[in-house]
Order: sequence, then C-alpha cells, then structure tokens
Amino acid sequence: MTILQRIYLVRGLVAIAWAVGFAAVHDSLSAVSVALLVAYPLIDVVASLLDAREDPGTPARTLQVFNTALSALAAVALGVTAISGAAAVLIAFGVWAIVSGAAQFTVAVRRRGPELGRQWPMLIAGALSVIAGATYLVAAAGESPSLNALITYTAAGGTFFVLQTVALAWRRRRMRDVPARPGASTT
Repeated sequence: MTILQRIYLVRGLVAIAWAVGFAAVHDSLSAVSVALLVAYPLIDVVASLLDAREDPGTPARTLQVFNTALSALAAVALGVTAISGAAAVLIAFGVWAIVSGAAQFTVAVRRRGPELGRQWPMLIAGALSVIAGATYLVAAAGESPSLNALITYTAAGGTFFVLQTVALAWRRRRMRDVPARPGASTT
C-alpha cells in the first residue's frame, strides 16, 4: 500500500467514525459537538499536509497547501460561529465545503493519469462537496437550520476516500500484473 493510499484510507475511515460520533451529539451545540465540529477540518489539515509532502513540486501540491490553510481557517471559523448557532455553523461549513470541494476536484483532475487512474471517487466527492456546501448556505437561511446534513456529508466524503483507496490498489495491482510489452523500457 502506497503512502497516498494510506492517507486516503485513514482519512476516509476517520471521517466515517466522525460522522458516527457527531450523529450522537449533533442535536445541540454542546462542548462535545463543537469540539467535533472544530476537529473535522483539522483532520483535513493533517491529511492535506501529509498528502502535500508526498507530492512535491507539483500544481496538486500547491492546492493541497492551500487546502491546509483553508481547513485550518475553517476550524477556527466553526469554533467561533458555534457561539451564534446552527445557522452560522452551516454558513461556515458551507463556505469551507464549496472552496475545499473545488480544490479537491482540481487536485483530482491534475492527478488523473496512468499511475493514479481517473480519480473518479475524488472527482465526484469534490463536486458533491461544492453542491452540499451551497445547500448548507440555503439551509442556514431557512426556518430551523439543522446540522443533520453534516453527518451525511462527512460519511459520504469518507466513503469516497475509501473508494479511492480501493481504486488505487486495484490500479496498482492491475499495472503490476500486466506483462511488459515486448521492446518496452522498464525504467
């Protein structure tokens, strides 16, 4: 398993576990639910830093560094906006989801190729993040904003990271099992 696969797998499983934990406490903005809200973008900070370290000198790395800073700001914003209620949290989370989803989509486009495949799970996750973020902004203006949607968002995002791990493993195995073409260079 490559380092990128490990990052994706752990990132995905942690997001799914976060969704399960947040589902148990999301009905009110208690100390525990706010701590989880702040922790979620910090998970992204760590994963983005590790990913950027593995992708030196590429345009995808620049976006990962940007996403690291963005996610750190999102953690602060979520902690601060929690004081004002669910609507403010949805706005902060929505803006973060839109911008980070666009960055994730762009990284996936730039990584498409023979080694890392077509990146479909990451492309879909990035696009859905943008859409979900926009719906959070709309929900924040509604009668009774709820944080329920964050559970689905994080569980789905985690699932897409796990699927990308599987896709990378399948691609790596397939490339390893394909015999070299006669006359092709192996270096």
